[in-house]
Amino acid sequence: MSEQHVFSVTELNGFIKNVLESVPHLSNVLVRGELSNYKIYPSGHHYFTLKDGDCSLKCVMFKGSAMKLQFRPESGMQVIAAGRVTVYPRDGAYQLYCSSLSADGIGDLYVAFEQLKEKLYREGLFDPAHKKPLPQYPQRIAIITSSAGAAVHDMIRILRSRYPLSKVLLLPVRVQGVEAPPEIVGAIRYANRHKLADVIITGRGGGSIEDLWAFNDERVARAIFASEIPVISAVGHEPDVTIADFVADKRASTPSNAAELAVPEQKDLLKHLQNAERSLTKNTLAAMEKAEQKLKAMAEKRVMQDPMAFVDDRRMYLDNVQQRIGLTAQRQVNGQMQRFTRLAASLDALSPLKVLGRGFAMAQTEDGTVLRSTAQVHTGDKIQVRLGDGSLDCTVDHKKE
Repeated sequence: MSEQHVFSVTELNGFIKNVLESVPHLSNVLVRGELSNYKIYPSGHHYFTLKDGDCSLKCVMFKGSAMKLQFRPESGMQVIAAGRVTVYPRDGAYQLYCSSLSADGIGDLYVAFEQLKEKLYREGLFDPAHKKPLPQYPQRIAIITSSAGAAVHDMIRILRSRYPLSKVLLLPVRVQGVEAPPEIVGAIRYANRHKLADVIITGRGGGSIEDLWAFNDERVARAIFASEIPVISAVGHEPDVTIADFVADKRASTPSNAAELAVPEQKDLLKHLQNAERSLTKNTLAAMEKAEQKLKAMAEKRVMQDPMAFVDDRRMYLDNVQQRIGLTAQRQVNGQMQRFTRLAASLDALSPLKVLGRGFAMAQTEDGTVLRSTAQVHTGDKIQVRLGDGSLDCTVDHKKE
């Protein structure tokens, strides 16, 4: 009986690790499950657990693999994880070293689209209150798109046909691939920094969600939102909807439609001007006719035919007023004279001189006080007696009570 080998913990964990890594099926395995306890460490590595109704599996995705994710994994998501199964010797626990994650049942890009859409919506980037109005008659239009696509030629053709007064500036960028988002962002910022245009059109022709993905990039969305120049988003065909469409000040169903939204139709403007000209002419003629009638009516007035008639009328009016004033003044003077006569007669009737004229006399002391009682004087006092035709100076010899 041979002696049984005794493993150290490190040896056993290493042996199990080698066994698991030697199984081909476990070196590239796909596992479906629900994400749980998903954590991103400062190192950039992602740690999580995959679980189903009965079991769970520890997983790790290192920073290099995590950077390739098209969406943001969250606990509760159903995913399919790809990777290799091995043992972490220090803990003696086997786990899945995940190289990629994909949403189970829906595409990664769709999940990323919905996540970014929800995030920007909560931040208010889609709020209509932030939408800037498009200029009615733009003088300069900047088109940010690929110079090689058919979309740019359609837009230029329509702009020249509808409103040739505007100047069209093309800022060529890539609209597909990893280089596209920073180029689109740079072009939008360049147009704003140098105030190149009154309105910006950015977009591209139709394609798959992968082809249109540059316009679902968060950097592009924030650049459109920050633009001081109004932005029209023109991405793909009418059913295609991107994040840029939600953020832009105006969403066009196609690049051709964007050109139609950016400028007015010169035929409509010409028709409007013709209608305005007819209306202005009609109103002017009506105003002139009315003025002519007013002038004619004024010319037929007496004052225009005999200018002195007005002066004569004023003279007659003045004479009439002067006569009325004189009569009124005379009446007032006569009334006052009559009143004065009545008052003078009344005053004369009350005069003491009238009484004296009838034979009565009035005695006064030397200081002029009228004597009404013998008690006012004494024997020897000087008094004055007023008569109707003069006065007498007398001396009191004696008094009788």
